[in-house]
Formats: sequence, structure tokens, C-alpha cells
Amino acid sequence: MMKQLVISTLILVSVVPACTSDPAQVLPPPAPVYEPLEAIRIAYGSETLQFGELRLPEGEGSFPVIMIVHGGCWLSQYDLTLMDSMAHDLATRGFATWNIEYRRTGDPGGGWPGTFTDVAEALRCLNVVAKDYPLDLDRLLVTGHSAGGHLALMLGAQDRLDATSVLRVDGLPALTGIVSLAGITDLSTYYDVLGCGSNTDELVGGTPEELPDRYAEGSPITYLPLGVPQILVNGESDNIVTLDDITPYFERAQQRGEEIELVTVPNAGHFEVITPGSIAWPAVVDAFNTLLEE
Repeated sequence: MMKQLVISTLILVSVVPACTSDPAQVLPPPAPVYEPLEAIRIAYGSETLQFGELRLPEGEGSFPVIMIVHGGCWLSQYDLTLMDSMAHDLATRGFATWNIEYRRTGDPGGGWPGTFTDVAEALRCLNVVAKDYPLDLDRLLVTGHSAGGHLALMLGAQDRLDATSVLRVDGLPALTGIVSLAGITDLSTYYDVLGCGSNTDELVGGTPEELPDRYAEGSPITYLPLGVPQILVNGESDNIVTLDDITPYFERAQQRGEEIELVTVPNAGHFEVITPGSIAWPAVVDAFNTLLEE
């Protein structure tokens, strides 16, 4: 069944079923009829907030894919519309974009571990979506902004998670690379930082003193090297996720042989890295192209 919705940006959104939380139980999708750049809303689970919006470029695929994870301090007040302009712009450049929603703190089932596993389930759903839309999962990038950058990097850590971890989701497609846009890399050190830091206890379920193991388990820095090429893009004037916040991750990754690059953008703050046409946008687009060329 298909219905039409209009979202705030007046982009037509087609809603189709695709993945359930159990990959063995897949709802049959409709014929893959679409309009280029239209947002096609696809469920990756049975919960209301478990969906993504797929945008396909003009022309014939198969298209390289960028999965986009929005930020907003893991809070339910912020949603995937933060990344609509970014998703649309990248689709005009030849990328298929998969802009996902997920349960955040304040949502039933959000926080630990639902926020983490929702994002992983959304990635796994691409295995099914690619059967019906012209996606090239051999050229698959993940990007995220701020708290979404944290979750994007955690996807790169999935293969490093213990088999018994509540954060682990098996059957994920392999990543070509990760572009972290002012992404949070260490929950423990970010706990006292103004901005999203005050919400880490809601995400994890307590303070670092109360739940040190969870803070370690939920932090990308714990798992270096991830074994996935990464480019970190940060504005030099970012006062929400600063260069001081991400430099320890970058330096440790280098020391452990990770294929990683740090790109800093002069005169850019926190949001320029997700804003097409901004001073930081050329560096972001270049990061995607660089990872695909490599």
C-alpha cells in the first residue's frame, strides 16, 4: 500500500514497507517506481520512528549510497528534517541518500540500547532496499552530524563489538567509509561538555561514575582501529563539538594505523558542515568523493 505525505519542505514523500526488525520477515515492496529526488519513506522496523527516506538521483543506477544520521543531542526534539537539504543536495550530485530516523531519548524505546540498534537496523535494511532500487552497496558511505556522527562511527565499530553486546546487530553491509561531521567520539570525556554533553546520561542511562562500562561500550574511541576509512570534518569555530573534543580520537586512530583524515574548516561553526552552500560544504562533498575514489 502506498500513500502520499507532504512534509514541511514541501517535498513529496512516498511511504512504502520494506524491512521489519527481523530480517527473515520482509514485507513485499511495491514495484520500484519513483521520481528522481523524491523522498521515498521506507520502514526498517515496526515502530513509528523506524524509517528512512531514500532519494535517488536522476539517470540510471546503480548509485553510490550515503546513509545520513541526523544529530540533535540524541534528543526527541530534533528529527531527520535537519538533514533534508543535505540529502537533497547530495542526490543532485549523483548519490543515493538514505536519511534515517530513529528513536531518541524521550521516545519510547530510545536511549540505551534502542538508539544505537535502530541506526544499525536502518543500515541493515539497505540489504533489502537495494534489491528493489538501483543502489550500489559496494560504494556505501555513512555520515552523521554531532550526535549522529557518534552513531555513524559506532556503525563502523559494529564488527568490533563483543558478540554478546546489546548494541550489536549482525548482517550489516560493509562500509566503504565514514564521514563524521563534528561527530562526538568519546561519551565519557564529552559528559561535562556544554551542548550535548548534558544529555549523555539520558542516552546511556546514568553517569560515567554509575555506568563506566556502558560509556566505554557506547564510545567509538574504544574500538580503534575500526578498520573503516574515515574523514572527520570540523569547523575551526565549532563551540559545540570542538577540535579539542575530537583530536584525541584522531590521534589515537593514527597511532593504531587507522586510515583517517581530519579536515578543519576556517571560520566555520557547528552547522555549516550540514548546510549546502556554506563555507564548509565543498569540504564535505570532497570528503565523500575522496572516500569513493579510494
